[in-house]
Amino acid sequence: VQLQASGGGFVRAGGSLRLSCAVSGTIYSPNVMYWHRQAPGKQREMVGRIVRGGSTPGESTDYGDSVQGRVIISWDNAKNTMYLQVNNLKPEDTAVYYCQAHDLRTLSQYWGQGTQVTVSS
Repeated sequence: VQLQASGGGFVRAGGSLRLSCAVSGTIYSPNVMYWHRQAPGKQREMVGRIVRGGSTPGESTDYGDSVQGRVIISWDNAKNTMYLQVNNLKPEDTAVYYCQAHDLRTLSQYWGQGTQVTVSS
């Protein structure tokens, strides 16, 4: 299984970006897919996650406090891709964004390589 993150770039504060995490290979259900980020000199933090095939029918999402209300995580089955839509970007959103997959059947975990997001004030 490989995860390929993309979509980062330079954005002005107040703008939006959509990051993609393309999955090649099979991740079994149930699984949890995450977006994390790490800014220079700071610890990695979870941006949000999407739980697929869990006890709740369909998918469920939850988000970190620092991005609550500004982000949406979604999954496209046809493209085997997870998305992170970030709106109203702030300079403090500047970080490398990583995607992660946790296969709850095999207990395997996979990471993408990260994509840089830089927000100018």
